[in-house]
Amino acid sequence: MIEIKDLTKSFDGRTVLHGISATFYDGKTNLIIGQSGSGKTVLMKSLVGLLRPESGQILFDGRDTMSMDATRMKELRKEMGMLFQGSALFDSETVLGNVMFPLVMFTKMGQGEIRDRALFCLERVNLKGAENKYPSEISGGMQKRVAIARAIALNPKYLFCDEPNSGLDPKTSILIDELLSDITHEYGMTTVINTHDMNSVLGIGENIIFINKGHREWVGDMTQIYNTANEALDDFVFATRLFQKVKDYVVETGNIIK
Repeated sequence: MIEIKDLTKSFDGRTVLHGISATFYDGKTNLIIGQSGSGKTVLMKSLVGLLRPESGQILFDGRDTMSMDATRMKELRKEMGMLFQGSALFDSETVLGNVMFPLVMFTKMGQGEIRDRALFCLERVNLKGAENKYPSEISGGMQKRVAIARAIALNPKYLFCDEPNSGLDPKTSILIDELLSDITHEYGMTTVINTHDMNSVLGIGENIIFINKGHREWVGDMTQIYNTANEALDDFVFATRLFQKVKDYVVETGNIIK
């Protein structure tokens, strides 16, 4: 579990995060949503230690990163998995080589163990048989699954995903959402997803944090979001005609579409 308490972050005298508090739970898909410029990316970077807030607390199972030195922070990062927006695969490495990379860098496992673990992770994301291909030889959706396999290779307690569906078609996006949800529940990870994809919000949003102009304005799940009284959240989630029709149907019938 990750807890943030009264977190404040500024740049050049301009406050971007205004005393945000929230909890990200084990075994749940925790989503951070908000418009561009709302502060959600700054919040994500603060969580993983790329930015240091001016005040507040960031607690990883009770361990406050705000009081950690560089050595302790480095140790904590070994418990984190990262899924970057653009997959960030090494073009010169095979699919297998990409997944093996963190195991080579951060463990003392033997070569055979590393290979077996990497192959297991690839099989878990349904990429068995693709290990000898290069990133340029596979689709964007497959690249994203390779990135997920690499992110879980070290069996992390915490998984951070930055816009995991960016650049993907709707069908592939749903597959990635379902994969992230399945892995989160299977391994009991604390998964934090930064997204603006409304399919993700309404499909796998078990704990949703809505950030608006640097303030935490709403917390709830994908069922509660249909009846929110927060106008900014309502405008953000149901801005398109399609999602507005979905909302109207749910409110009228009480049936949640999944």
